[in-house]
Amino acid sequence: MSHADDMMHSESIEARAAHWLRKSELGDWREEDDAALNAWLGESMNHAVAYWRLKAAWKRAERITAIQSAVEAKAAPQPRRPYWPFFLGAAASIAAAILIVIGLPLLQSKQDVQSYATEVGGHETVTFSDGTRIELNTDTAVRARMTTVERVVWLDKGEAYFQVKHDAAHPLKVFVAGHRVTDLGTEFLVRDDANYLEVALLKGRARIENVKVPKSAQPATLAPGDVALATTDAMSVTKMDTRDLQSQLGWRRGVLVFNHTTLGDAVTELNRYNRQKLVVADPAAARLQINGTFPAGNAELFGRVAEVVLKLHVENRGGEIVISR
Repeated sequence: MSHADDMMHSESIEARAAHWLRKSELGDWREEDDAALNAWLGESMNHAVAYWRLKAAWKRAERITAIQSAVEAKAAPQPRRPYWPFFLGAAASIAAAILIVIGLPLLQSKQDVQSYATEVGGHETVTFSDGTRIELNTDTAVRARMTTVERVVWLDKGEAYFQVKHDAAHPLKVFVAGHRVTDLGTEFLVRDDANYLEVALLKGRARIENVKVPKSAQPATLAPGDVALATTDAMSVTKMDTRDLQSQLGWRRGVLVFNHTTLGDAVTELNRYNRQKLVVADPAAARLQINGTFPAGNAELFGRVAEVVLKLHVENRGGEIVISR
């Protein structure tokens, strides 16, 4: 891209940021506008920087106007001109001055985003300065921007348990699989599966909405025990017993809890935690049910239990443990 093209692209982003700021401050702001703005901010770091830089300049202009109004109130009243047109013309200059003063250059915002990941079978807890904790399950990757201005997490893959230090002025937002989960004082589980997104709420409240296709499903506010299952174009919410939810979080203790679970489903879950994979060789065996608590990282032990308890044939073939009738 040439220098001229780069300048035009930058001006286009600034113009779009100004559009959103004008609409949020002076326009008829609706719920779908909030979703559209967040989607645009999430498309590029440059979008977010342009918007927040402009918003900082706008707030600065508001403060200046408030001070000016107080001074003018002591003098003879005079008609005041709206300052929005002036602001649009001077915003870049004001913003640049503010950035210089507070030392927030464009590139620094990229450094605000931190990445965390676990390997297959891994488990890691990340604690932020505000007291918020995120537990990453096996084969999980997240990015987080936790500042005094905003708290945003992107779950790129896998499963994570959130214990959020609530801040009504800066609610934590989790973007995952085209959806946004907003903390309303919350402990919740988020799992990005191949076929669906699952959000299970244990404490407090949380709001889940589709930001990629906003009109595909109504947003939902979750209460304790609610489990939301969402796809690209649909969402359902069901209630789960608290004990079942706690069992689902057994991975936090390094175990998996199965209660009347089919062997096929249990094997699928165990394979998330092990490089040595379990294979159920025939449908009849896959439909058998199994109960118990098993170490998440021990596929071989699970195979032995299937052999002894379910009377199945188990063969260790190096990279695979094959279970059959």
